[in-house]
Amino acid sequence: MQTRFSFENPSLVESLDNTGHALLPALLSGDECRQLVALYPQSDRFRSRIVMSRHGFGSGEYQYFRYPLPAQVERLRQRIYPVLAGIANLWNSRLDCQASYPPSLSGFLRQCHRAGQMRPTPLLLQYRPGDYNCLHQDLYGDLSFPLQVAILLSRPGVDFEGGEFCLTEYSSQEHRAEVVPLQQGDGVVFPVAIRPVPGRRGGWRRVQVRHGVSQVSSGNRHTLGVIFHDAR
Repeated sequence: MQTRFSFENPSLVESLDNTGHALLPALLSGDECRQLVALYPQSDRFRSRIVMSRHGFGSGEYQYFRYPLPAQVERLRQRIYPVLAGIANLWNSRLDCQASYPPSLSGFLRQCHRAGQMRPTPLLLQYRPGDYNCLHQDLYGDLSFPLQVAILLSRPGVDFEGGEFCLTEYSSQEHRAEVVPLQQGDGVVFPVAIRPVPGRRGGWRRVQVRHGVSQVSSGNRHTLGVIFHDAR
């Protein structure tokens, strides 16, 4: 697994504060990306398959992994969570939220399971020409972790065209949209639903965040989604 990116808290916090997302360059190698894409036809590795058009989610499909997760996905989840837990707790303090996230993923998942959320949420997404993902939030129960990671597994301009990763922010004071450019193996950290931003008169306020993928014009696009809360 690639280790060139340093999970340095100040850098991540600064990027999330300034842009609402943080890039994790070269998180996976090309070979690791291809290995994950090759899992998609292996139905026994997944607990469910979702066809987006049947639910009004867009066009395309995705599959949720079953436990135990593939080793690559489990390592990513375990490696990234402790760093993001510190940021999540910082966000809670900014928003005067009393909840706190434990330092280990296993501790947080125990909380999920006590809340009746026991199904894994890491997933593989597959887009073909004409497919897209509507703007949405990945909430699967009462308990959620406020940050998640998407990793592009395909090569833009080679494996596919179009299919840009998009983020939108909405509050009573402003609306904002941004396209986040990714290369194969790059990850992006972004909010699941809300994030704190500085208020115009001091303090912090909440903004709603949604994410999606624009229409793929040609080729096939695959993404790994690393979500930290389990589902009900």
